[in-house]
Amino acid sequence: MKLKIGAKAPDFKAADQNGNLVSLKDYKGQKVALYFYPKDDTPGCTAQACNLRDNFSQLTEKGIVVLGISVDEVKKHKKFEDKYKLPFTLVADVEKKIVEDYGLWGEKKFMGKAYMGTSRVSFLIDEKGKIVQIIDKVDTQNHAAQILAFWG
Repeated sequence: MKLKIGAKAPDFKAADQNGNLVSLKDYKGQKVALYFYPKDDTPGCTAQACNLRDNFSQLTEKGIVVLGISVDEVKKHKKFEDKYKLPFTLVADVEKKIVEDYGLWGEKKFMGKAYMGTSRVSFLIDEKGKIVQIIDKVDTQNHAAQILAFWG
């Protein structure tokens, strides 16, 4: 991972689950929990998204905007949102530009097989667009607590 705490978070522009263009600049002046995850509707990613959903009111009370990013396409994000009633924005990074800008696209291993994929990492970004925390050991069952431990 090439980004460090204190760095300016790379801006991006991509479609969300509804096909609307979303940019990090849209959230200037707000705290953003930008979470990257490998794939919609897989066990770990579902646990993480549902934990954020179940604690969404606590996050919004603290003024935290939640944005999820994976390389899945818009239609897949929409199905994921609908199936689990997710109340936050899911960004479709089909060109893999955002995951590459954040240094999260690379080789992974699963059951001895190597493949290319997205690392599960969250960036907490302050109102000025600076990275103030990087959570690289995400607890999918308790991710909201990890975010609130920093901004609680």
